Amino acid sequence: MSKKKKRAGSQRKSEITKGIFTVLEKEPSKAFNYKQIASKLGISDTQDRNLLIKRLGQLKASERIVEPERGKYQKKPSLHTYFTGRVDLTTSGNAYIVVDELDDDIFVQNNNLNRAFHGDTVEVFIKPRRKSKKMEGEISKVLERKKTSYVGIVDKQKSFAFVRPTDSRMYTDIFIPPEKLKKANDGDKVLVNLGDWPDDTDSPYGEIVEVLGRPGEHNTEIHAILAEYGLPYEFPYEVEQFAKTLDTSIKESEIARRRDMRDVLTFTIDPKDAKDFDDALSFQKLENGNYEIGIHIADVSHYVQPNTILEEEAYDRATSVYLVDRVVPMLPEVLSNKACSLRPNEEKYTFSAVFEIDDNARLVKQWFGRTAINSNERFAYEEAQHIIETEQNDIPKEISIREKAYSVSDEVVEAVLTFDRLAKIMRQARMDAGAISFDKIEVKFHLSEDNEPVGVYFKEAKDANKLIEEFMLLANRKVAEYIGKQKKTFVYRVHDKPDEDKLMALNGVISRFGHSINLKDSKTINQSLNKLLEDVKGKKEQNLVDTLAIRSMSKAIYTTENIGHYGLGFEYYTHFTSPIRRYPDVMVHRLLQHYLDKEKTPKAEPFEEKCKHSSDMELLAANAERDSIKYMQIKFMEDHKDQEFLGVISGVTEWGIYVEIVENKCEGMIRIRDIKDDYYIFDERQYAIIGERTKRMYQLGDEVYVMVKSTDLVKRHLDFSLIGKKK
Repeated sequence: MSKKKKRAGSQRKSEITKGIFTVLEKEPSKAFNYKQIASKLGISDTQDRNLLIKRLGQLKASERIVEPERGKYQKKPSLHTYFTGRVDLTTSGNAYIVVDELDDDIFVQNNNLNRAFHGDTVEVFIKPRRKSKKMEGEISKVLERKKTSYVGIVDKQKSFAFVRPTDSRMYTDIFIPPEKLKKANDGDKVLVNLGDWPDDTDSPYGEIVEVLGRPGEHNTEIHAILAEYGLPYEFPYEVEQFAKTLDTSIKESEIARRRDMRDVLTFTIDPKDAKDFDDALSFQKLENGNYEIGIHIADVSHYVQPNTILEEEAYDRATSVYLVDRVVPMLPEVLSNKACSLRPNEEKYTFSAVFEIDDNARLVKQWFGRTAINSNERFAYEEAQHIIETEQNDIPKEISIREKAYSVSDEVVEAVLTFDRLAKIMRQARMDAGAISFDKIEVKFHLSEDNEPVGVYFKEAKDANKLIEEFMLLANRKVAEYIGKQKKTFVYRVHDKPDEDKLMALNGVISRFGHSINLKDSKTINQSLNKLLEDVKGKKEQNLVDTLAIRSMSKAIYTTENIGHYGLGFEYYTHFTSPIRRYPDVMVHRLLQHYLDKEKTPKAEPFEEKCKHSSDMELLAANAERDSIKYMQIKFMEDHKDQEFLGVISGVTEWGIYVEIVENKCEGMIRIRDIKDDYYIFDERQYAIIGERTKRMYQLGDEVYVMVKSTDLVKRHLDFSLIGKKK
């Protein structure tokens, strides 16, 4: 053999060896056979494949790799196998590290946390596994803090202070030197930024950046909820000023560049307390008997231009936040409630999807583009619902948002009734195609002038709500389809298939109430989910089942990678219809106009980054909204301490049972230690606690009577006393 050939063979052997280690080290917890390794290395010819098989045998013989099962090879575990993961701290103070490439989480005892906090990204090494024990590890390094600021209560000493975080998963207080107190008083609720944590100190150093107020006061607690999630509650001065300097007047020269639809019958239907009207519907009957229906959306992108501080602020916020007593808008009020809001009898710039639809709700034609409109009427959902139910022109005083009875034109009645009829056909077609119908009960509060909860009511989606929903879905779907089929960079709203393990767990719970889900295939899952959601309506278990069903679903997110929307049953879907309150809709408007102008497709990466940020901010906003509802529920229950309530057991844990009150959906906890008639043991399999002596069982879904034991507005805890089971 020539030296040249020998050298080439040696070089190829070295390349394949390097390739083997690259594959095995990338996923050290997995074992691969030679075919999988060959595929990952792009090896297809027989000579190289034989060399790969030979090399795997040699590496195994020299103990550089291991063969955990016949024909499968894995990286040899080092003394410590390191992984990167996210800390999930439990109430006991121990943690589990969630590692994407591992099937099981790594358990870490609290003395091995190495100063990591809940949500942090850390480096963790796995300890040698003891026989039949769970995977256990130790955190070696904190790579990135999830949070760098915390809400807490000031505990002031003579010349310094500590802040005790209100987050129950934060296990240490924060030391505040005197120069970083920011005039906070003992007992104040504050926002503190984390600083260094020297090796020789028990607590990290911090700096108070904002004094929120006295604990328990309404504004203090609402601002604290926003601060906990890093959400702002006012606009920076320069952003407000910039918004005020915008020219928001309507120009004929600008209208000339748009499709002028100011003379077409147009109206809005929104909640009665809404101030930002970002969508309107227009209606006209065509000579061929079809209908031209316009879905007109506020043209926010006309005012919010790239590379401005207004754009930066809108992107940073990414969404409006709807708390129980207020809205924290994405855009300053001069835009959100005025210039962009489609108020009646005002000319507005809009971005529209205009459809020709026949009498059977079939789409004949579509058009997308910028328009100008002038809304003729503003209706609350209750008023539109009254028109649908009575088919009459008169709106009575008791539901009127104009504080008096009034009448609408015959044209408006015809438009509303036609919209309703077409929407019902469209909805039925959607359900037949596999969409899932989630109509979860929304808890709302009647508030006094000083934001005290004086009553609870439930928001129910009626025909008027569903009418608006269907036409918004139509616009969102058709815009996404129009661009998606062109294979261009775009922002999609996607929803993955549900997790099968979660569905099986859901089946276990609902079987207690006589329900089940058929897990045979995607179609049967959807059909049985819809049947389940219909069957539980009005029953004691409705809210519990609705909540668990939603939790079994994947989370909808924004992305440039389209996988369709499982819950809606759409191959293409986006968010086009709410740019006043959602930044992704602004991106969609810009991209749509970009393509209507026949411009080239931009790179996806910057849009993907913005999609991820928008999804993250949406989750934070939803958490803040949930916390504000919990806060108001506790405030409401403070005034009902001597009242007995019927509730449903909505959760069972080793430390207690959660009970949701039937009449107001307030959820609180009964601690096991407070149930004195027996010693109760948690039975995970039966979703129950069982008395050791009496064998009395309290199980998920059982109806029980409770009273309020204690309320804590600061920690947002509601504790119940158990009176007994409903007979």
